[in-house]
Amino acid sequence: MSWYPQYRSSKFRHVFGKPASKENCYDSVPITRSVHDNHFFAVNPHFIAVVTECAGGGAFLVIPLHQTGKLDPHYPKVCGHRGNVLDVKWNPFDDFEIASCSEDATIKIWSIPKQLLTRNLTAYRKELVGHARRVGLVEWHPTAANILFSAGYDYKVMIWNLDTKESVITSPMSTISCHQDVILSMSFNTNGSLLATTCKDRKIRVIDPRAGTVLQEASYKGHRASKVLFLGNLKKLMSTGTSRWNNRQVALWDQDNLSVPLMEEDLDGSSGVLFPFYDADTSMLYVVGKGDGNIRYYEVSADKPHLSYLTEYRSYNPQKGIGVMPKRGLDVSSCEIFRFYKLITTKSLIEPISMIVPRRSESYQEDIYPPTAGAQPSLTAQEWLSGMNRDPILVSLRPGSELLRPHPLPAERPIFNSMAPASPRLLNQTEKLAAEDGWRSSSLLEEKMPRWAAEHRLEEKKTWLTNGFDVFECPPPKTENELLQMFYRQQEEIRRLRELLTQREVQAKQLELEIKNLRMGSEQL
Repeated sequence: MSWYPQYRSSKFRHVFGKPASKENCYDSVPITRSVHDNHFFAVNPHFIAVVTECAGGGAFLVIPLHQTGKLDPHYPKVCGHRGNVLDVKWNPFDDFEIASCSEDATIKIWSIPKQLLTRNLTAYRKELVGHARRVGLVEWHPTAANILFSAGYDYKVMIWNLDTKESVITSPMSTISCHQDVILSMSFNTNGSLLATTCKDRKIRVIDPRAGTVLQEASYKGHRASKVLFLGNLKKLMSTGTSRWNNRQVALWDQDNLSVPLMEEDLDGSSGVLFPFYDADTSMLYVVGKGDGNIRYYEVSADKPHLSYLTEYRSYNPQKGIGVMPKRGLDVSSCEIFRFYKLITTKSLIEPISMIVPRRSESYQEDIYPPTAGAQPSLTAQEWLSGMNRDPILVSLRPGSELLRPHPLPAERPIFNSMAPASPRLLNQTEKLAAEDGWRSSSLLEEKMPRWAAEHRLEEKKTWLTNGFDVFECPPPKTENELLQMFYRQQEEIRRLRELLTQREVQAKQLELEIKNLRMGSEQL
């Protein structure tokens, strides 16, 4: 009988958790004492939002990300709900828009001003009224703009289209009414075409959100699920819950067959709910227990064994809730691949924890930062409601990089003839989209030369820097180690300059082609 080693090679085998120093934590934060099994926290690259205690209604705090330290006791709140706030979620495509749901059976959409709040914010942008009982969960669609899902204690999931001028929306686009009890969690697949839910009846359901039909339903009695999560493009589901003997466990499922789990693993005998988080870029699964101080993490693979335990981050401070920073807000210079924010009610503290891959090189690590989902929607609300599906628009996390592919055109839009001259109206629309969305078109005719020249000088200036390293002002190396670091940095700069030169050559060829097309078009006229 052949022998196989018990370990496997992995670049994430030595990932460790690094808690922030006291100065970089958020202290004296009045965290809510609600017993609802939610995160009570949301974060994006600009703000953190945390549900707080408030007399006479519900409220939450919105704090700028870099405003760490002790919080002012009179810090302004976002308040407008008549009942306790149960969940908050930032819009993935707008860092200044957040959704909140409450025990008053309403969902509110708030526009957060860019400047610091000086008084309580009570004016909401939109109010969604449709649930008969309190609303426990809200989720934004991962690829379509202005599509919001809400789950209430009336056993219904409602789909809202926010792309309207009405400030109060009383009727959702559609309602999913297949659940027989309170909905505990919701999760989308990568392109948002499928919705997975767990219910208080301990069943997992995979639903077509537009049709409202149940595609798969788990009737397995050995695992009572409380939270469920799609595992990226692996076509698998990860659920957390309890076994027949009330042990906390995780289970892996095939999304096309929920009759029996692919694997089950008991963790411990504690009673707190387990929250799963999956990083599709690194194929790592993090399991966080409510009331625990530790964070377990695994590596997920499509082949057996599907789940490989790596290690765990341990702490004596139990967490009441937890939030996760989007990938575009991470510090790539320190090889940070994930960042948690722990809510510690015993200390009124919010503690960031960075998951770091130990690397000696200070250059950008391409292998641990593959292209990831950006902050631009790939579909409009109407396109998604009409039945279209698209994967997220990918971006590179390299500092100063742009979108890997431009905003995709709708399938029904005709292809333009490259020989025809571009109309001024089309150019103005493209410039407007570029200013609003932050991406540049590949054609230089769609831009003005002074702006192009300014960006060209700015991009050339960025190439002088790599992770804060200035190649012109650094003192000469004094040791062999510094000499090696200097060599690696110079190699990185040379590679970046070659890429820039290649981009310039492509742009020059495109410009020549556009000029030729315009001349031929003018001759025909």
